Amino acid sequence: MQGNDSTHPVDLFVIGGGINGCGIARDAAGRGFSVTLAEMSDLASATSSSSTKLFHGGLRYLEYFEFRLVREALIEREILLRAMPHISWPMRFVLPYHKDMRFESETPTSKFLSVVMPWMKGRRPAWLIRLGLFLYDHLGGRKILPGTETIGLTGTPEGAPLQERFAKAYEYSDCWVEDSRLVILNARDAEARGAAILTRTKVTHATREGDLWRVETKDMEHGRTATHYAKMLVNAGGPWVGDVIHGKIDLPSKEGVRLVRGSHIVTRKLFDHDKCYFFQGTDGRIIFAIPYETDFTLIGTTDAEHSDPSIKPTCTDEERDYLIAFANKYFKAPISAEDVVWSYSGVRPLYDDGASSATAATRDYTLKVDAEGGAPVLNIFGGKITTYRRLAESALEKISEHLPDAKGPNAKGRWTAGVPLAGGDFPVGGFDRLVSELRAQFGFLTPFWARRLVRAYGTEARDMLGDAENAEALGRDFGATLTETEVTWLMEREYARTAEDIVWRRSKLGLRLDETQINDLDDWMQSHRARMAAAE
Repeated sequence: MQGNDSTHPVDLFVIGGGINGCGIARDAAGRGFSVTLAEMSDLASATSSSSTKLFHGGLRYLEYFEFRLVREALIEREILLRAMPHISWPMRFVLPYHKDMRFESETPTSKFLSVVMPWMKGRRPAWLIRLGLFLYDHLGGRKILPGTETIGLTGTPEGAPLQERFAKAYEYSDCWVEDSRLVILNARDAEARGAAILTRTKVTHATREGDLWRVETKDMEHGRTATHYAKMLVNAGGPWVGDVIHGKIDLPSKEGVRLVRGSHIVTRKLFDHDKCYFFQGTDGRIIFAIPYETDFTLIGTTDAEHSDPSIKPTCTDEERDYLIAFANKYFKAPISAEDVVWSYSGVRPLYDDGASSATAATRDYTLKVDAEGGAPVLNIFGGKITTYRRLAESALEKISEHLPDAKGPNAKGRWTAGVPLAGGDFPVGGFDRLVSELRAQFGFLTPFWARRLVRAYGTEARDMLGDAENAEALGRDFGATLTETEVTWLMEREYARTAEDIVWRRSKLGLRLDETQINDLDDWMQSHRARMAAAE
């Protein structure tokens, strides 16, 4: 908690509690750096809880010749899968083929083929898709995930929800990830290794004082201010990275950020298998239709310019209708706006590489250090959730160049590959066994409840349930299997302060709780916090 000014400088002060900020804080703390991280809202409250929730190489990025990014992401899938098999798991993707598939006109592949094969008129031929999938299978050196297969759609579960004109598809592998929980677990690990994690703490200004940064912060709940000193600043502000550069630290930087909004809709469950669909449009874009939270389907995403990070991104009616129309070109039973139970939107802070469209802008990350005039600052542009760990390693390479003596005699180099996050200390493929063991130990758990807890907490689910012999021992029931014991765990160990933190970021139980239940949860949490404060 803030209050008194801190005059002892830390090695790193990280601005931003999204996946990049928390990933860097974790890596740095594990190497021996002293770290403070400040997030002006809740952790993962912006882009990092609004992704398409996939650990994937980015199949479509091959059309932009982003081979380094795709290869790095493909390698990372399996490294990350081993470290967090509770919040990430393998998923098969079904790519139906039809002759009307088109390239996005600005891709390098499209431009090249329009010259050498003009008769294709922008079509994606089957042989080219298969070539792309061959590269996708082999660029990253798969060891766990199965490769691509060609499958028939007639009379199969994969083909059942699709229109009859789709006779074949390509099926390949990627992974699902619970994006906001990934951020929380990285923050917890960073704190366990010595980092200070300050949520609801806004950086109001930072200025160089010789070899140090003087960082002014404000507690957004109580209004208290504090002063921090750091040897180096890390600007991981996400959509606000440009605002930090020009409004908080006043750097004369020419680097720019391009804000691209990606919107998603969630509908009732549209098919009865656990595979994802990869749909290609006649406009060259793609969307996914993904099994979501057991009883729903997630459809996204769009690519639209977003002018101002202070404007909360929302899925517009036009984006919703675009996604519905796109999906309806594939699904046998059409969906409508009435089928949408929730929508969300996030802003990707891409590096401004001058691309002609939001779709064409690079998804690769760019790291820029400014050390002119005193203490250094590292600005983070872009990045994908799949490559967050590698981004952190690259950031630490630059940080170590400027703080070579900061880590002490017991410092170590790269260490995060394969090191499990909290609750992830069980083998890939061991999820069902863990669920069975949890139900055997706590006989009152329903199958849904047990699976939800293991998906969220992994091996820590046992620790959270403690010695409870029945559901009543877990305290108040807030609905949808959310209990007082779990809420207390989330408040005390996972930085949750409001009902929104819990039902939309620590979980997605907002899909199952009504407004009255969510308000009751929020009231209880505020009362609990007041009781805790009075007891201190």
